[in-house]
Amino acid sequence: MKPRQTRGTVTAQDVATRAGVSRAVVSRAFSDSGSISPDAKARVLAAARELGYQVNFLAQGLNRQRSQLIGVMVARIGDPFRSALLEALIKAISQRGYQALVTEIAGEAELEVTLRRFMQYRVSGVVVTSGQPPEAIIDDCVRHQIPVVGINRPATHARVDTVCSDNAQGAALAAAQLCDAGCRRFGWLNYPQSTWAGVERGAAFLAALVARGVSEAHTTLVNAPEEGYQGGLAAAGSAHASLDGIFCANAQLACGFLDGMRRRGKNAPHDFHLIGFDNTPQTAYDAYQLTTLHQDVAALAARALDCLADRARQPHAPARIEWVPVTLVHRQTSPRRI
Repeated sequence: MKPRQTRGTVTAQDVATRAGVSRAVVSRAFSDSGSISPDAKARVLAAARELGYQVNFLAQGLNRQRSQLIGVMVARIGDPFRSALLEALIKAISQRGYQALVTEIAGEAELEVTLRRFMQYRVSGVVVTSGQPPEAIIDDCVRHQIPVVGINRPATHARVDTVCSDNAQGAALAAAQLCDAGCRRFGWLNYPQSTWAGVERGAAFLAALVARGVSEAHTTLVNAPEEGYQGGLAAAGSAHASLDGIFCANAQLACGFLDGMRRRGKNAPHDFHLIGFDNTPQTAYDAYQLTTLHQDVAALAARALDCLADRARQPHAPARIEWVPVTLVHRQTSPRRI
């Protein structure tokens, strides 16, 4: 056996020469496309191992006008739910034989730049988890037959599919739990620059309360001055003392609100019931034991990639919305009634 090649970059032609086959046979051996005899494939793979050859998937993709990359756009990656969703996406993308190209965006202005960069890499698809890309750049993706899917985003384009947790279902579950717990004055906690999903949850929660016969006079919008834990903490200081059933747009707000109410000498579920959204790891800590809606990040990721695959096969099909069910996780801030 010849020694492993260590100098320079090992190319597909080097493997072909070592295996005694053509460059085209090497390509078929690694792409599983076209016909190749078992003996030829075995010789190619053996030669590749001896030389330390690694397939250049990007170059391979450029030859067929697509790479093995899936572009993923995220924002505020430090948020526990967004981090969990990104982890699920990266895992699902890898399981399907692709590589995630992740870019964190700081604002709407970066969306177009990021999408154009993805197009330069000839990505096989794009997953948008944050922001709303301009329609013009989405049109460019469609023209280049690069499928785009949004997660927990509004449906705004005729050729872009969306995958969303079922916010209406979650809000209805929260309303039912709080009503069944005997709550009479309800609060919806969110912050002014909320995400689309947060706004949807609030509207659905108020509608679910009305459907259960709760007067609008018995519901209050509780505005946090900012997002996240600190926003919930501050909101608790101004929340009306009569509120006994509070639903929060996300888990971070809920945990902050719970700590803020404790500073006022009030705790759940003795003085009020509290439900969050997301079921991040923090919500299960002994210090919180937060009742919350669980978003299935694995299902969100899987359905998003299904949409990309279907859109690649049928680029002109009507856009679709995939709703992923949520479940209510009962903990101490609003326990299950026995």
